[in-house]
Amino acid sequence: MIDCWKRWWNEGRRWVLNQDLLVLLLSLGVAFGLWAFIELADEVREGDTLGLDERLMRALRNPENLADPVGPPWIEGLMRDLTALGGVAVLTLVTLGVAGFVAIRRQFHALWLLFAAIGGGLLLNLLLKDLINRSRPAVVPHLMHETSASFPSGHSMLSAVVYVTLGALLARLVEPLKLKVYVLVMGLMFSFLVGLSRVYLGVHYPTDVLAGWTMGSLWAVICWLAARFLQRRGTVEGP
Repeated sequence: MIDCWKRWWNEGRRWVLNQDLLVLLLSLGVAFGLWAFIELADEVREGDTLGLDERLMRALRNPENLADPVGPPWIEGLMRDLTALGGVAVLTLVTLGVAGFVAIRRQFHALWLLFAAIGGGLLLNLLLKDLINRSRPAVVPHLMHETSASFPSGHSMLSAVVYVTLGALLARLVEPLKLKVYVLVMGLMFSFLVGLSRVYLGVHYPTDVLAGWTMGSLWAVICWLAARFLQRRGTVEGP
């Protein structure tokens, strides 16, 4: 009986992965996510989220001294380390490391797709920051120096663009389902931790981070769909 269930599970899994139903669901997810981002950006520009944002940020600080974050001193150091995972230096190194892996496998078309995906995500982030032009939070003291616009969070969005996009593209280049799930979960986890650190350090509102996660993840899904389409056409190397 167990062998029968395993056979049905494997057959069902292969059917789902090979059908356009998955593409349809992901496309609907992109449309919904884009709508959610636009709605969030509209609420932010009108100031409707400011009250909730400020309450959440104060909750992470000592009410008697807003320059003192909650938790033991080592937590602040940990958050600084985590936020570095979304910095330009680390993201560049990670991208180059994955690019080297793809190049060693001689998947050169996939390599160009990788650079296009990461570069496009970076340009999109810069465009959105300039379009919304939200000031940095002033409700609590910043625990690190930042000068760029606040919405969406660049660290949160770029970490999602890099880690989740790399995870999505790598998932198209490996065959076992376990590896696909692993790289995607790791990408999501890294992006989540980076975004959390930005709010803790007081340099971003929670809605900035939420917007960064949303748009970064949307970009990752779009890149995954593009990789799937190009692989089926034979333009980009398969697993």
